Amino acid sequence: MDAITVEVIRNSTSYIAEEMGIILRNTSYSPNIKDRLDFSCAILSSNGELIAQAEHIPVHLGSMAIGVKNVIDYLKKEGIEIEKDDVIIVNDPYIAGTHLNDITLLKPIFYNDEIIGYVANKAHHVDVGGCAPGSICSDVKELYHEGLIIPPSKLVENGKLNKELLNLITSNVRVQKSTIGDLKAQIASLNIGVERILKLIEKYSYKEVLEAWKKSLDYSEAYLKSKIKDICCV
Repeated sequence: MDAITVEVIRNSTSYIAEEMGIILRNTSYSPNIKDRLDFSCAILSSNGELIAQAEHIPVHLGSMAIGVKNVIDYLKKEGIEIEKDDVIIVNDPYIAGTHLNDITLLKPIFYNDEIIGYVANKAHHVDVGGCAPGSICSDVKELYHEGLIIPPSKLVENGKLNKELLNLITSNVRVQKSTIGDLKAQIASLNIGVERILKLIEKYSYKEVLEAWKKSLDYSEAYLKSKIKDICCV
């Protein structure tokens, strides 16, 4: 594959992550997401490697790849199979990183009945329960004081919203309307991400897109190693 095609696909993938962020911002309910822009979007490989990210929150993006890999491992360990139209939700910081207010949603990208990658976003929710409004308190002594802990679970299963899980979540937060609205905005963001990736594959082919992703990762690794080498030799 020539370098120009690799670069075009790489930039197209990056902009898909940006568009996911635009959808999330425009359809969200809370000022945390709509005004403060406390959210992040990314596209990852089938084994959780970060392929592309939007210019969002560094602490979110820094933990995104590790968090997605942890979620994949958790689902395998628990024997939970992720299907085409499923959306996974998690906010357990020991799995997804950061804190309980940052809720991560993850959706697989299926092509020919095979997972070829994931789209993911993380957004700071107004409240997730706990001992103080906003779920942030300076004198808590354990994680359980901070709010509801959500292990990797199917918020959407086979394309249908898991109302029982949603009711459980909203029963433990102080601002139900914002929580529901923001979660649905996150789902909409993931849906557009999957749609755009599949259109990219339709345009360039499955093989070319995955090859371009691999070459982008290889280039990033080589570039970082060269910079580390320069630092070590100073």
